[in-house]
Amino acid sequence: MRAFYLVPVIGVLTACDPAVPDSAAGVGFNTPEYQAQREAVLEGQTINGDPLIPPSAVSTEGLAPAQAGGLIQPNPIEDPITTTATAYAPQPTDTAEDIARETAAALAAANANSGVAPVEASPSNPAPDLISSPSISDEQDFQAVASRQTIQSDAERIAQNRANYQVIAPTALPERTSDGTPNVVQYALSTSHPKGTQMYSRSGFNLAAKAQRNCAGFASPDQAQAEFLANGGPQRDRKGLDPDGDGYACAWDPAPFRRAVQN
Repeated sequence: MRAFYLVPVIGVLTACDPAVPDSAAGVGFNTPEYQAQREAVLEGQTINGDPLIPPSAVSTEGLAPAQAGGLIQPNPIEDPITTTATAYAPQPTDTAEDIARETAAALAAANANSGVAPVEASPSNPAPDLISSPSISDEQDFQAVASRQTIQSDAERIAQNRANYQVIAPTALPERTSDGTPNVVQYALSTSHPKGTQMYSRSGFNLAAKAQRNCAGFASPDQAQAEFLANGGPQRDRKGLDPDGDGYACAWDPAPFRRAVQN
């Protein structure tokens, strides 16, 4: 019963559906008129008795030379391409070999009349000269070195180098001049205990706060240590620069100087 009602519905939908065009037919490319026109273009024939390119569409007027103030200046030498075009015109019966041969002959004649000697590509042409620069060394070139050096000359050069060789004996280091300022490097090498180890007694109130305030007045720890040694350090700490009594003022540490000597 259900199949009976479906048949009319399918018939109505089929009647309302528009016809689908045949895409394989193209847009007229397979018509006899188009094929004939295409073959005529490929073979250089005419269409309906008329040439594909009418003679009136081809201009025979030559190009005028550019003006003196233009972008392109006139060439006083005759253009070989123009000479070739005027000297030889291909004929319909000429083959590709004929056209190439006649064009080459016309080009050679144009070059001969232009006054410029043509450059012929030939294996007999000499190779270009290499420019030698004195700033470039040729010591890696065996032939260049062998042409000016021999075993005997090498031996003479080695003997001359040995004769010029001088042995300079070591001398004592100069004495360090002192301006009265304590030498922090010498003091660092004279000690062995690490930073923070108490070696001297210190007494007073708020020693750490006093040291922090006084150390802020020095540009570097070396200057603070030199000032500390100049005022009775390390036994005495008159300016409060060594609150822990290790003999090192402020942030000064002798370890870098010791490592420098060991290395």
